Amino acid sequence: MRTQLAPLYALLAALPTALAKPEQIRAVQDPIFHLYLQAYPDDPTIPVMGPEASSEYFDIGATIQSTNTSAYLNIAAGEAASYKTLVFSGGGEAAGGGAATDAWGLEGDTIITSTGSAYGRQLNFLVCQLGGGFWQVYLQTGSDTPAGKTCSNFQSLHLPCLC
Repeated sequence: MRTQLAPLYALLAALPTALAKPEQIRAVQDPIFHLYLQAYPDDPTIPVMGPEASSEYFDIGATIQSTNTSAYLNIAAGEAASYKTLVFSGGGEAAGGGAATDAWGLEGDTIITSTGSAYGRQLNFLVCQLGGGFWQVYLQTGSDTPAGKTCSNFQSLHLPCLC
C-alpha cells in the first residue's frame, strides 16, 4: 500500500512549489519608486531597477531566479566595502564559480538576506544611476557608497502589494 501511495506523496510535497507564482520585485521609495528588478539591457549580468514594461518575474525562496531568463540573483564574493555587487548568472553558477546565493528570504513582502546567512538579516539595498533611467542594485550591509556615482542608499525591495 505504501508503495502505491509514493507517487501521490511526491506530488503533494511538490504542490506548494509548483503552485507558487512568479513575482515582480519593485521599489517603494524615490528615486526608484515603482521601478522593477530586471537585467540591464546593455549587460544582462547587471541587476537594475527599471521600468515595469521590461521587468522580470522571479521565483523567490532561499534563491531568487528569473523566470524570464533562468538566471539567479547572486551576491558577488570577496568585497570589502559594505555594498555588495549583485549579479545575474545562469544555471546556479555565481560569478567566479560556485553555487547560487541561497541567503535570500522574505519578511512579509520585503526581500531580505536571512538571519542565518553569511550576511545576516539585511533588508537595505543601494542603487546607483546608470544610463537610460536604470539604477544598478547592490546589497547594503553598512553605509558605504561608491565614489563618483549618483546613488541612493537604504532602499528596500518588495513584492507587489499583498493587499
